[in-house]
Amino acid sequence: MATTPPRWITDTKPGHSQWYVERFRKMAADGDDLGGEARFIDAMVPRGAHVLDAGCGPGRVGAYLHEAGHRVVGVDVDPILIAAAADDHRGPQWLVGDLAELDLPVRGIDEKFDAIVCAGNVLVFVAPGSETQVLRRLAAHLKDDAPLVVGFHTNRHLTLDAFDDAATDAGLRLDLRLASWDIRPWTPDSDWAVSILRRV
Repeated sequence: MATTPPRWITDTKPGHSQWYVERFRKMAADGDDLGGEARFIDAMVPRGAHVLDAGCGPGRVGAYLHEAGHRVVGVDVDPILIAAAADDHRGPQWLVGDLAELDLPVRGIDEKFDAIVCAGNVLVFVAPGSETQVLRRLAAHLKDDAPLVVGFHTNRHLTLDAFDDAATDAGLRLDLRLASWDIRPWTPDSDWAVSILRRV
């Protein structure tokens, strides 16, 4: 269980959540491409897959996957972001929750997931020291051999070495690492990492 609040709560200024919602609403209205991460996941799973958007924010990834025909659950610790997701994107099931304490069966969601996606620096904003616990709770919700895909900037609070240690401690193995969601190869100079993990 997380012993301290996520960095999303402690390290952001008042009004940040609403600013974040409006930022992505404006980008969508301007016609910006907001579906890159979702297309990546869509290519990995069967039709009608059960997908968890972990740290879903205002719902852009989960909404795209829902429109592609998948059954989507989105979870985020921020109720403002979840309210925006529910207002803007009908269809997925949006839930408020801390990923370090994730237990979806107690909320009536017993089916495990064909894939879990953590886009948008989710692991950077969890509570300090909770990375292993977050990954462990996510792994517990995966079907056998299903992917957990995590993307984040490596020049922030979480180093890639620390992430890899947390993944190993959570019982996960690295299948593939890329430098971006548009499938560029990862190099030691990359400042972004997209890691495909599976349970050991």
